[in-house]
Amino acid sequence: MKLHHLRDFLAVADRGSLRAAARELGIAQPAVTRSIQELEKELGVPLFERHARGAVPTPMGLAFVRRARSVHNELSLARDEIAQMRGMTNGNVRVALSMVPHMALLPHTLRPFRQRYPDVRLDIIDAVFPTIEADLVDGTIDCYIGPPPELMPDGLVIEQLFLNTRVILCRKGHPMRNATCLRELIEAEWVTTSITAKAEHELGPLFAQHGLPPPRLVMQAHSALTLITALLYSDLLTMLPVQWADFEIVKNAVEAIHVVEQPLAAPPISIIQRAGLPLTPAAEHFCDLMRRASGHLVKGG
Repeated sequence: MKLHHLRDFLAVADRGSLRAAARELGIAQPAVTRSIQELEKELGVPLFERHARGAVPTPMGLAFVRRARSVHNELSLARDEIAQMRGMTNGNVRVALSMVPHMALLPHTLRPFRQRYPDVRLDIIDAVFPTIEADLVDGTIDCYIGPPPELMPDGLVIEQLFLNTRVILCRKGHPMRNATCLRELIEAEWVTTSITAKAEHELGPLFAQHGLPPPRLVMQAHSALTLITALLYSDLLTMLPVQWADFEIVKNAVEAIHVVEQPLAAPPISIIQRAGLPLTPAAEHFCDLMRRASGHLVKGG
């Protein structure tokens, strides 16, 4: 089995046809076809079902995709690591950030990172852990920075950066903006994020802790843009990390509802990466800059 076999196999699996894979790789379609046939012969099983409109992985093919992607990712990281250890400043860094590190840490990280690694392609994904877990495990993503899951999957390690608190936010002029306790908000409708697998887990425990009925969850947002839009153009309330209240993009359009139950605990912000596998020098430098930014945040109170 050769490296180009894995490359061609993954291209077909991702693009859905031999023709599209060949176009993506910039090689002739017969070369891709021959590569897949050689791989199937070596493994002794068909990896794709050929149809008029493309190629669909067989059950064996789907199983092989996971292994092949992991190997391919590791080889790519190894190339980047060796190049960067030799003093070169190219390669790729792919990280997933929740909104808090986007707002509080990334502004202090981008410029020094670009100065140190001007030729590295930085790929940043706006996400929370449940949506990127598989990509983190197989090495498609170097690391995740944000709220950790309640149960850490095997093979991953966590490093806490800082503790956090939350605040209840509404649009400017909201009819409930002067509420002083959670009890005054039991008739409100809420929009939640996708930080937890089940939306009710994000707000429900807080209300239950104070002997209140569950909040009325009417919307779950899977992106910051959806959340901001819902907040600004409706009477929905949300409970978000405190950094949102001072975020330059929205701070003049939202206001905090200060309730006596504050401070409202928020999940800590952590770095999560695979255990036993070092990051490339560029990815490690990015994480170190995020650590420094979080240190200043903690000291600044």
